[in-house]
Amino acid sequence: MLETQAKVLLKKYYGYDDFREGQKNLIDNILKGKDVLGIMPTGAGKSICYQIPALLFEGITLVISPLISLMKDQVDTLNEMGIQAAFINSSLSDSEFRHIITNVRKNTYKLIYIAPERLETEFFSQFIQSLNVSMIAIDEAHCISQWGHDFRPSYRNISKAIENLRNQPIIAAFTATATPQVKEDIIRLLNLVQPYTLTTGFDRQNLYFEVSNPEDKFSELSTYIKNNKSKSGIIYASTRKTVESICKKLNKKGYTAAQYHAGLSEKERTKNQDEFLCDNVQIMVATNAFGMGIDKSNIAYVIHYNMPKNMESYYQEAGRAGRDGGEAECILFYSPADIITNRLLIENSNDPSKKKNDYHKLNEMSSYCNTDRCLRGYILEYFGEVDSTNKCGNCGNCNNDVKATDVTVEAQKIISCIKRMGERFGSVLVAEVLKGSKNNKVITMGFDKLTTYGIMKDYSKESIKDIIAYLIAEDYLILSGQQYPVLKVSSKSTGILKGKEPLLIKRVIKTKEEKNDKKQLRSDKAYDTDLFDNLRMLRKEMATHQKVPPFVVFSDVTLKEMCRHYPRDEEALMGISGVGAAKLEKYGNQFIEAIQDYMKDKDITILEQSLENETVEKQPKKRIQKESNQDSKVISYEMFQKGLGIEEIAKERELKAMTIENHLVECAHLGMTLDYNRLIHPDEEKQVLEALKVVDGNKLKPIKESLPDHISYGTIKFVKAKKAYNQS
Repeated sequence: MLETQAKVLLKKYYGYDDFREGQKNLIDNILKGKDVLGIMPTGAGKSICYQIPALLFEGITLVISPLISLMKDQVDTLNEMGIQAAFINSSLSDSEFRHIITNVRKNTYKLIYIAPERLETEFFSQFIQSLNVSMIAIDEAHCISQWGHDFRPSYRNISKAIENLRNQPIIAAFTATATPQVKEDIIRLLNLVQPYTLTTGFDRQNLYFEVSNPEDKFSELSTYIKNNKSKSGIIYASTRKTVESICKKLNKKGYTAAQYHAGLSEKERTKNQDEFLCDNVQIMVATNAFGMGIDKSNIAYVIHYNMPKNMESYYQEAGRAGRDGGEAECILFYSPADIITNRLLIENSNDPSKKKNDYHKLNEMSSYCNTDRCLRGYILEYFGEVDSTNKCGNCGNCNNDVKATDVTVEAQKIISCIKRMGERFGSVLVAEVLKGSKNNKVITMGFDKLTTYGIMKDYSKESIKDIIAYLIAEDYLILSGQQYPVLKVSSKSTGILKGKEPLLIKRVIKTKEEKNDKKQLRSDKAYDTDLFDNLRMLRKEMATHQKVPPFVVFSDVTLKEMCRHYPRDEEALMGISGVGAAKLEKYGNQFIEAIQDYMKDKDITILEQSLENETVEKQPKKRIQKESNQDSKVISYEMFQKGLGIEEIAKERELKAMTIENHLVECAHLGMTLDYNRLIHPDEEKQVLEALKVVDGNKLKPIKESLPDHISYGTIKFVKAKKAYNQS
């Protein structure tokens, strides 16, 4: 029964007809009272897995979340859907805090979001002991493990706080990335009791992956943004200095960009993040301090200006793109110098085992940047999945020619030069000597007399330094010293010097035609872009009025579906994915009117078919006959007459169940006989007939609201059709 109610709530509040992969299994196990651990990629819908059970439990659910901004976004979203939720954190004033505590005592909320540190305060730890806590949901659960990429010591105290509660609640832990070691830590350190664990596929098919080796990173970045200037994106850089430089240059070029790093005040960080969430700025330039748990759903691209330190960080950060299921791009600008930067950071650690682990992960990250195989396959294999295809068709390596450039001779020259210079200098001076520079230091130290002086005069200094960085990354050279690192030759370089081992560096070759093919491959399904712009402006107005980010009103994916199907009434709008009852009530009329006005203004008529196959005609004053719709109705009717159920017909025809219901109702209006015993439960029929006696008018929504949640719009339509035509 609870499982059935869960699906009803999914449609009522979230506007979705079906659960995504893994959601139903996790929800079912939570509702059975089991602890769970869900490892699901960003954008897979982890929050629904604990939010829906929270609505069905008698007590409240505490959600432990690491970031204030994430709490606010989640609570805003829930409240917009008609679900009572609140957060308790340091951003609240004393009066706001007291107001929420009072409402908690009155059982006003179903979900309370808190930071893990809140459990350590004496007042709150005593306060929750007086509450009926049905479940504790732990977001970003990997933070509990020192082997995770975002270790947070306060997560270690969660289990102790849970033990002090009078009743032991269900524990539901969730994370986007977890190695077997991290998974084991989560179960052990949270004291999960025989948990149901589920790892959904890590494959985000809507994400396009690419590794680029630009000679001029900012030039390539600028070109990319110019081609995607109407879209929201994140640019990650490794240092504050780089973040500030990129942000300044982008704003100078006329783009709207904000920055985020630990050197800014909390007030500045919050302001910049809010500007980004509310679409007031299109681009966020940030260090990895930004984004854990960021809930903005319409991020169209994530660009890593520098290589991250490990695959876990990269995949989580890249995964902030396309959370709404729309097509998105994840591009990594790779330079071997990034490996040197990361190695210096690793060397600052005093823990030998952590240092060893970090080096191993850095090597994996480097291999990803240099592989010529499918990038998606590499990611899936790293996270323990078997890649069933050699080519995904949606990554840079699959869509472009990957050429291995032989730089063995260049490497021999560089290694020889380092040896002749006594292995006492850094890459800058080595490059100067190889280039044949006449600067004072080179001449004074007599390096112009070396046989290697000027033997790479036709190469740019940057190219020489890139090859040096690659040699360091692959352990042919060693960086020694910290403040002023010098280059030393490793024993591994012997094979290169003797010509026994070739050195190949990956280069991606893109032709104009290939670029166009790639773009076509990743383009969204066709939708009315002019209407999309109109609806996006309306959404912004609604969001500003409600004081929430625009994506909380409707996601871009939901707007695009509206722009494909042109819903002209409440029932049609409810058929759009992402439109639930509360949002229909709050925003439905405005969006329907905007669509109707647009269609009237543009003289758009619709060739009525099913919702999935609607055809748009932009012809002034011309009405289009509905012959194909009649054919479609008849096909559905004939399949029903042969004994197939609505879900079976929908699956076979690749249509929504609601579309099939509409087909059958329209056939009833045409006088065709239906076996209503297969469509309506007797008890539900009685309840609908009673509602029809007291609810005035023909609109379905008031009737639906007067009935229990489990009675669907389809049932109401069938009862009305049966009553109208006196069929049995």
